[in-house]
Amino acid sequence: MQSMVPLGRTLVFFDLVTMFGSESRGRDIIQLAAVSGRHNFNVYIIPQGAIDRFTTDLTGFRYLQGKLSQDGSDVATITTVTLHKALTSFITFLRDLKLPVLLATHNAKIKLVLDRALFRCCLTEQFQHLGPRFLDTYLLSKALFPGLDSYEQKDLSYPFLGKIDINKNALRGVTALQELYGFWNPDQESVIQCSS
Repeated sequence: MQSMVPLGRTLVFFDLVTMFGSESRGRDIIQLAAVSGRHNFNVYIIPQGAIDRFTTDLTGFRYLQGKLSQDGSDVATITTVTLHKALTSFITFLRDLKLPVLLATHNAKIKLVLDRALFRCCLTEQFQHLGPRFLDTYLLSKALFPGLDSYEQKDLSYPFLGKIDINKNALRGVTALQELYGFWNPDQESVIQCSS
């Protein structure tokens, strides 16, 4: 079963793990993950070059001798593909859901990174045919719960779900975000106000 929101759009939670030190290259994407109800998508992307120390410290990802690993576990055997292949697979995943989609992320900058990657791979038009809109769940959490000390996703999991969220993995992150959204159960007006 897919997550549905008002407006008849299929709700898809997505996130990217990027290389933070690669601003000049447009922030290389290392992982792209999405979840919609019980449907999930997860792919690891071959980095364009070495992963900087800051990114490794923050995410646990390393790229050595042509292999991607996270916190010492080899993830190259799971799926490591080119950026173009990852994005075309993501578009296929979204197309297989009921269209149009509402893509929800807890970081508005992620949309810009995705847009740049789609443009770089000449996939913008194909992506736009899906009729996507975007929901910023960071803004949504601020609108629904004013006065919290922090609106970072990792800081919202415990007060609302009783779970400590220290994930560095995009798939676990979007799964937790879907759970948070379900707990919040926002009204249509709040969703519209935080969507673009």
